[in-house]
Amino acid sequence: MTAGGAQERARRAAARQRAARRRAKARRESSRRMLRRGAIVAAISVSAVAGVWLLSLAALQRDQSYCAAQPASFPAAGISGWSGEQLENAATIMLTARRLGFDRDGQVLGVMTAMGESSLRNIGHGDWETSGVTNPDGSRTSSIGLFQQQKWWGSVAERMDPATAATLFYARLGKLKGWRDMEPSHAINLVQVNADKEHYARFHHEAAEVVDALSGPCPAVTP
Repeated sequence: MTAGGAQERARRAAARQRAARRRAKARRESSRRMLRRGAIVAAISVSAVAGVWLLSLAALQRDQSYCAAQPASFPAAGISGWSGEQLENAATIMLTARRLGFDRDGQVLGVMTAMGESSLRNIGHGDWETSGVTNPDGSRTSSIGLFQQQKWWGSVAERMDPATAATLFYARLGKLKGWRDMEPSHAINLVQVNADKEHYARFHHEAAEVVDALSGPCPAVTP
């Protein structure tokens, strides 16, 4: 064997080794790319499934309705951010409105009002205690209850009873001519006589959602 032949074989062997290393490297890179693609596809699939689940849950919640007269059936998760005693108080307002002949529009106004006045909580204090607000004549405000009604609306007992307080509110709303044609917050302002006629506007959408959700059919009562 000549020296030149040995060198040629060594050169070819080295070339084959380099080619083998390149092929191995290419296979490793291909595997990594496949793994990355698989991870991306899996993440997209999980996100898609989660998105579909969330959309389905939201649709289910929108489609669900509850009987206002059965607070035990109300969802623990709440409706549009309102839950527990807040929904129970909203239901009381709605039922009072129905009894007095007010339809959905009137019910929404009542719930809007209580949202803006007390966050739908039957509280025994008002603006004076929390913010030092006074009446135009400088006297302390005496606001209490769901509707934050002052003493000229009725007795403490009347204003602190949700159904009676709602009755007082609707008695005044019913005397307001053309209230259906007004902006809801403006109509409420004329009943409540508060400083800002736009104060209640931000609660309109949520009040409507609560009223609609609590307007579901009630199971028939068997004798």
